[in-house]
Amino acid sequence: MRMYIHHEVKDYAVWRKAYDAFDGTRKILGVTAQRVYRSVDDPNDVTATHDFWSTDKAKAFAASPELKTAMEKAGVKGAPQIWITTEDK
Repeated sequence: MRMYIHHEVKDYAVWRKAYDAFDGTRKILGVTAQRVYRSVDDPNDVTATHDFWSTDKAKAFAASPELKTAMEKAGVKGAPQIWITTEDK
C-alpha cells in the first residue's frame, strides 16, 4: 500500500526538520518506506509518500493523533489531501 499526503507548509525548512524528527514514530505506526517531493514552482507545496504492509496500517496512520500533532507543529497549512493506493500488477 502506498499513501500520498499532499499539503502546503508555512516554511519547508521548519517542516522538514519536524518531518525528519517524526521518523521513529512513523516506523512504530507501520511506515515501511517514505519519500518527499516538492513542487518545482512552489517549494512549500509538499507531497510525501508512505508505504505500508496493509490498508489497515495506512488508515490507522492517517487517523493517528500523533500524525495530526506532528503536522500542526510542522506548520502544515489547512487540511492535507490523503489518499491510499495499491499497485496494479
